[in-house]
Amino acid sequence: MELRQLRYFVAIVNQGSLSRAAQVLHIAQPALTQQLRQLEDELGAQLLHRTAQGVSSTEAGKLFYEHALAILKQVADAASAVTQTAASPAGHVTLGLPHSISGALALPLLQAVQSQYPDITLQLSEELSGNLIDQLKSGRVNLAVLFDDGQLGNFATTPLVEEELMFIGAPARVQGKSRSKTPRPLALAEVLAQPLILPVQGQGVRPRIEAVAAQAGLALGQVLEINSIAILKSALLADMGGTILPLAPLQAEVASGALAARPICSPAISRTVTLCASKSIPLTQAGQAVSRLVAQVTRGQCQSGQWMGAHLLS
Repeated sequence: MELRQLRYFVAIVNQGSLSRAAQVLHIAQPALTQQLRQLEDELGAQLLHRTAQGVSSTEAGKLFYEHALAILKQVADAASAVTQTAASPAGHVTLGLPHSISGALALPLLQAVQSQYPDITLQLSEELSGNLIDQLKSGRVNLAVLFDDGQLGNFATTPLVEEELMFIGAPARVQGKSRSKTPRPLALAEVLAQPLILPVQGQGVRPRIEAVAAQAGLALGQVLEINSIAILKSALLADMGGTILPLAPLQAEVASGALAARPICSPAISRTVTLCASKSIPLTQAGQAVSRLVAQVTRGQCQSGQWMGAHLLS
């Protein structure tokens, strides 16, 4: 198996067509087809379905595509690492951010990289936290912001903030009869009695909520499962239920009065936000620079009050 075969296969999948991939790669289509056939013969598996409309990946092809991307990225990182210097880092860095964190970090981090390291190309990948763990293990992303649930031992970790989770929803649902601008915290049992809109099991804040509830002898009731922040906002604004989330991803809606937020007590719920890197795949100078910037931007966002509900960890 050769690296060029991996590049060819990735190009075919990305283009959805052998002819378009051949044009992008600047090789003859028969030669590309031969390389694909050799790759499939070596693997002993069909990677692509061929139709008159183009190609699509088989199940084996989908799996091989993910591995091919990871291998090609590591090769590019290795080549970049030997040409960089600490004084002038350059190259591509991919950082994974969960949906509920990107609103607090994405834009200021992009601005910081552009200002301080113009030779670094930062690619932000917004994904479910479970997907980011898999991508970090395989090398698809260089760094990822994850939530420390006690299962991050395979990664090099830097704790960033402790983030308070709140009950958020339509004002009438959250505030009830209270007219106070700072209503009392709501007991977790009262929150769990409400219809809730949460990520699917195993994703985002869901494991943390379930763990705290179980420790308190409580259980979740009616749950509508949504993994998209955009759809979640729409469902909250339609008053289909409330949610348990940090304030950051819904800060604008709460500030405008379209939604309301209320602290949770008995017990309170928080999560530890952590920057993670692979222990087995070394970071390039560019990756190390971005890692430092994540900590720097996090500190600035907390100290300025832009990241509400987050408390810096040393």
